[in-house]
Amino acid sequence: MEEIIQAMDLSYQYMNEDEESVLVLDHLNITVPKGQFLSVLGHNGSGKSTFAKHLNAILLPCGGKVYVAGLDTSCEEKTLEVRRNVGMVFQNPDNQIVASVVEEDVAFACENLGVPQAEMRKRVDEALKSVGMYEYRDRAPHMLSGGQKQRVAIAGIIAMRPECIVLDEPTAMLDPMGRQEVLKTIKKLNKDYGLTIVLITHYMEEAALSDRIIVLEKGQVLIDDKPRDVFKNVAVLKQTGLDVPQTTELLFELRRAGIHVPFDKLTVAECVGELEKLLGGTEKCC
Repeated sequence: MEEIIQAMDLSYQYMNEDEESVLVLDHLNITVPKGQFLSVLGHNGSGKSTFAKHLNAILLPCGGKVYVAGLDTSCEEKTLEVRRNVGMVFQNPDNQIVASVVEEDVAFACENLGVPQAEMRKRVDEALKSVGMYEYRDRAPHMLSGGQKQRVAIAGIIAMRPECIVLDEPTAMLDPMGRQEVLKTIKKLNKDYGLTIVLITHYMEEAALSDRIIVLEKGQVLIDDKPRDVFKNVAVLKQTGLDVPQTTELLFELRRAGIHVPFDKLTVAECVGELEKLLGGTEKCC
């Protein structure tokens, strides 16, 4: 499978207030195939947001290389092309919305790229429809909810026609309804439009929706696997300061109590199914 992102021996460090060097990414190696939905987990300071910013050339490697669609992100003349291939969505949508009308905001990046008017009109309409915000195209962004604003921000990235979208904790400032709206949009873009998704998140339930999870610890890969296999490592995740989905937590506690239940049920429906079997007497204690 063709790779859209390659981080090869990637290292990054910065100077703190005491002028001491702080290593954030430590010889990190990660590849992301086209069309994959990848979630990156890690506690504060693990390097996940720093890694995300390298994918859009916001940060450049102190050591090693990052390639986006075969482009070396450290080559200054390639920066614009890198950002055409990988769009970034951040925590606060207000920091990305620059216009007073929704459709004008979505068109902003296209205008900067010199996209012809007719093509830009087509892209804006398609982008707004893809995130379910077309009917709000004439609205003022400040009149929208947090989830709607974030979907407008995502539409602005989609209009640029990237191959990959990196979302750095896009639901952190949203209420549960807004989070649900944005997650639904992310899944649709991945499944229906084939966009590669890299989601940086603190929420285990969000990560459980992805194809693959990478857990970072001290700037290195601690775990890299499918969600069902990642969340089997309950003790390891808790040692790194992370949680697990509530369904996994429940099954984990049942197993600790000596009750035999499968440990790979992530969704609420799957968990309920196992509990129904247990209460119906089809499962026996160990």
